[in-house]
Amino acid sequence: MCTSYESNEYRKFEAFTLFSVPNFEYRPEIYKDYIAPIFRRSEVGFETTAATFGMVPRERIPPHVKPYDTMNARAESIGEKRSFSGAWNRLQLCLIPCESFFEPNYETGKAVRWRIGLASNQPTAIAGLWRAWDEPDGVPSFSFTMLTVNAEGHPLMKRFHKPDAEKRSVVIVRPDAYEDWLSCRNTDEARSFLQLYPADEMRAEPFPLPPRAPRAKPANEGQQSLLD
Repeated sequence: MCTSYESNEYRKFEAFTLFSVPNFEYRPEIYKDYIAPIFRRSEVGFETTAATFGMVPRERIPPHVKPYDTMNARAESIGEKRSFSGAWNRLQLCLIPCESFFEPNYETGKAVRWRIGLASNQPTAIAGLWRAWDEPDGVPSFSFTMLTVNAEGHPLMKRFHKPDAEKRSVVIVRPDAYEDWLSCRNTDEARSFLQLYPADEMRAEPFPLPPRAPRAKPANEGQQSLLD
């Protein structure tokens, strides 16, 4: 399960010749509910769209429903899961431009964040689904999810997540298949793209988050302790 990734810098969008450079701001590292660029096919051709990471953004979950995550969609069940089936059956396929993505590794006995990308250090794209949401002003907003497949037999991706958890991997799409993926004519054709990427064409290394700065004490906290 991938819950954060490193999006591409604007200058690196030259590698994605089919798509335009984003005309909106986004953060370098994308987490749940962050806005990020996706590539999709619309009625006017291929376009770069601003979308929220997570098929059902937190603000769209009804107050009486326990919050749940939709950053990833399992390939095995996308046709049945309510959060994803509509987009899948309508072939609302997208590509998520990505410099690298992050997964937890437990080989040291505790979770260590690793960064994973291509051995060539080239930007890549992950297969996903998108959906549109109606807004009061009539201009729709968009959200997206990453598609994942089982990775139990993958030399690299089986090293991530908790020891007793199922091993999963995002689906990396090769540049020469971008147009074909976004142009799939049926779900059987789309499913043929949901394959593991060769381990010898990938790289991975530990990339822990920097330590958090200590919380600043209120200015009067020390004075108060002297008065107690």
